[in-house]
Amino acid sequence: MSRIGKKIIALPQGVSVQVDGLSLAVKGPKGALHVPLPAGIHFEKQDGHLQLKRDSDDDSALHGLVRSLLANAVRGVTTGFEKHLDIVGIGYRAESKGKSVTFVLGYSHPIEFPVPDGIAIAVEKQTHLVVSGADRQLVGHVAAKIRGLRPPDPYKNKGIRYTGERLKKKVGKAAAAAGGAGGGGGAAKG
Repeated sequence: MSRIGKKIIALPQGVSVQVDGLSLAVKGPKGALHVPLPAGIHFEKQDGHLQLKRDSDDDSALHGLVRSLLANAVRGVTTGFEKHLDIVGIGYRAESKGKSVTFVLGYSHPIEFPVPDGIAIAVEKQTHLVVSGADRQLVGHVAAKIRGLRPPDPYKNKGIRYTGERLKKKVGKAAAAAGGAGGGGGAAKG
């Protein structure tokens, strides 16, 4: 039984949903998105609300999935989605240049990251990035690719991380040895 699939999706003013072949076309002020519509799932529009229905219980697995994708598309074309990233480290920074972002992350060369269509990357104070767009999956994917350029180091906590991400800092080698069984390591005298 899908409880998520039965939830009603409110359609804000200026958003239209139409069947476009095997998908639903969602259009709004921030753009247009397509949500795949599998066989056995159909929708009903009534009083500015959408409700998804399924033909049989065999389609229950896709019922909640399609409803979530459709709700994300409606929210994306009205308000959009954002991911915030922080760059931590001495000399680490980012700079926006047209349709690409240049990162200096401690490597021997700067990294050019092309910005995909439908995504906007705002660089604030050279160490804070805001990835925004209408497609939730694409925003998350681009943010994860940017984070993957220099993931946070568990020893020094340097790198690119999501804003508010909590990291576990590991104890370094020297600190671990100092806390051990003091002074051993020499050869036994006989």
